[in-house]
Amino acid sequence: VQLQASGGGLVQPGGSLRLSCAASGFALDYYPIGWFRQAPGKEREGVSCISSVDGNTYYVDSVKGRFTISRDNAKNTVYLQMNSLKPEDTAVYYCATDGIPSPGCGMVPAEYDYWGQGTQVTVSS
Repeated sequence: VQLQASGGGLVQPGGSLRLSCAASGFALDYYPIGWFRQAPGKEREGVSCISSVDGNTYYVDSVKGRFTISRDNAKNTVYLQMNSLKPEDTAVYYCATDGIPSPGCGMVPAEYDYWGQGTQVTVSS
């Protein structure tokens, strides 16, 4: 089970980025996928997740209305579209899965066992 996160970069406040989480070694649509972030000096926090069985999506309050998580099963990839970015969104972003097919998904890092390597997102003018 391998996950590869990409798409980070430097963007001005109000800008957009799309992060990708590509899976290898397993069919990504069978498992919940979560996006997490960790800013310097802060704990890792859940940003969004998408469940496997029903495709339900969840977001932390601070990104609701700005971020959208989606899945492309043909490409075995989950995306995180981030719009109206703010300086406080600056962090290393990770994707992860718990490897367990389930109708829901959580945003607690300890619930996830398989992690990608992270991609840096910097929002600054």
